[in-house]
Amino acid sequence: MSTVVAITAGLSETSSTRLLTDRLVESLGRQTGDVSVEVVSLRELAHDVVDATLTGFASPRLQDALDKVAAADGLIVATPIYKASYPGLFKSFFDVMETDAVIGKPVLLAATAGTARHSLAIEHTLRPLFAYMQALVVPTGVFASTHDWGAEGAQALEQRIDRATAELASLLKGAGTGRSRDDEF
Repeated sequence: MSTVVAITAGLSETSSTRLLTDRLVESLGRQTGDVSVEVVSLRELAHDVVDATLTGFASPRLQDALDKVAAADGLIVATPIYKASYPGLFKSFFDVMETDAVIGKPVLLAATAGTARHSLAIEHTLRPLFAYMQALVVPTGVFASTHDWGAEGAQALEQRIDRATAELASLLKGAGTGRSRDDEF
């Protein structure tokens, strides 16, 4: 059985980032019944992350989350986008993580924002971060703006979610991304 940690960086109590994370987790469960997923909410670890940044030492609660990430077979990473980038809490979490914790680990990138103008943030901010960390990022990133939660965008969002989680599931099984040149976008 594969283990996946879903890191959600939504800052509000009920955030669209958490909703997207939950949808990704559900879709991954449909793609493969052979996966255990644990969600880590960075909002709940905010003080611990800041303290670790200042002191260089992780609290037991933060260390537990970092250990889960390091031990996981794959990750789902979802963050809100503000002013064309991820929030500091998101970056600080990865800054306190051991440099080699995600080397070669399959990672699905996801982001939310209030406007589609931020849709390239996955490509311009998240992919470079995880490339630096030497993770194996799935080809399809999932971006959801306010429009995607309405009736008009819901079907396209669901298709992106299913495509990205199928790629992650395939990587977890050791079968590459499962995509071919004939697959439609």
